[in-house]
Amino acid sequence: MNYLLNSKSGKRNPFSIFVRAKDKVRKLAGKKFGLIPEFLLSSAYQSYITAPGEPVWTPRNYWKFSDEGYSRNVIAFRSISLVAQSAASVPWLLYQADGGTRKQIAAHPVLDLLDKPNPGMGGNEFIESLFIYRMISGNTYIQRIDGEGAPSELYLLRPDRVTLIAGNNYLPQAYRYAVGDDGIYKDFPVDRLTGQSEILHLKHFHPLNDWYGLSPMEAAAYSIDQHNQAAVWNQSLLQNGARPSGALVVRNANNQAVTLSDEQFTRLKGQIDDQYSSARNAGRPLLLEGGLDWKEMSLKPRDMDFLNIKYSSARDIALAFGVPPQLLGIPGDSTYNNMAEAKLSLWEQTVIPMLQSLANALNGWLLPLFGENLCLDIDIDNISAMAPRREGLWSKLQGVNFMTINEKRASVGLSPINGGDILDTNPTKK
Repeated sequence: MNYLLNSKSGKRNPFSIFVRAKDKVRKLAGKKFGLIPEFLLSSAYQSYITAPGEPVWTPRNYWKFSDEGYSRNVIAFRSISLVAQSAASVPWLLYQADGGTRKQIAAHPVLDLLDKPNPGMGGNEFIESLFIYRMISGNTYIQRIDGEGAPSELYLLRPDRVTLIAGNNYLPQAYRYAVGDDGIYKDFPVDRLTGQSEILHLKHFHPLNDWYGLSPMEAAAYSIDQHNQAAVWNQSLLQNGARPSGALVVRNANNQAVTLSDEQFTRLKGQIDDQYSSARNAGRPLLLEGGLDWKEMSLKPRDMDFLNIKYSSARDIALAFGVPPQLLGIPGDSTYNNMAEAKLSLWEQTVIPMLQSLANALNGWLLPLFGENLCLDIDIDNISAMAPRREGLWSKLQGVNFMTINEKRASVGLSPINGGDILDTNPTKK
């Protein structure tokens, strides 16, 4: 449903006015429509009440996701890096459609562009950064530099520097790129009929936002916080001998507990901090004065459950990014029988679908500028983790006697051959 009206018309619809204050939204909308549910006033629904031509601000904090999620959490960092590096390792294939068949093209300017998108970045680095941006923010923006006759360079724009300008339909009016708060920006318009722009916006599906994608980091936010806090707790324990060492009890000559004066307490605390705390003072004997008694303390087993919490949150983080926890060496996870099955799951359920999504987007945005009937695809046969699945398919096809040779070749992505349109009546099954 489209509640957005053209701002140039004389009518004023409360739902087409972008306001941050909830009270004002309730007041304006209530006059005409009566009471509205509280959930419609949340930040997730701000895209529905944005006037055409106004910026749509993302409700998430890209800085927090990058700092606390990617830079400070080893599980999130490794999960994102594993997916991005795997995707970047897959070669691209280019085909020319000719009727009902495809002919592979070995050399073409579009392949050169993907191999070297811009002077400062190679093809593998470009694809890796593209997927890292997408998994951190849920969005990736590619800028196309048009040369003579065809695009000459591709650049990645940092997601937190790009803002969508709302349109009067499901398409944005423009993409705004700005660095800093000096008010200088550049707008990249979007064609209202075709949706074409110099910017390609790739995003994950978001059920509550029309304009921005949902970050996997947001889905894993609670688990990342728990994992980070467990690491802080573990570090604190390490610095204090992996347990609260003990307690100093002050007693008088009659063995009765007494209270230290402020001066005595300050002096004793300073002595302990300087001479007995931290890792470099571990194991140093404590020198006690008269009246001080040392009581050993230790944690109960249930107080050490933070390790289980850490491993549990680590599994949740890995699953949010589509990475089998077994590949990250997380203890206690044995979902797959061996590492080969886990790697196969990573490729089939995460990496290949994301690469195919990218290929489809490039086929609609970039390839038409290089000519007609061109199509990009990924070279799945060069993925080592897919070898067992591929060998299994070949073995099954070799034993089939109701398919022609060319039909078998087409099933594995090979081109037809002369004389191959006959039934293979004598298959040899390995």
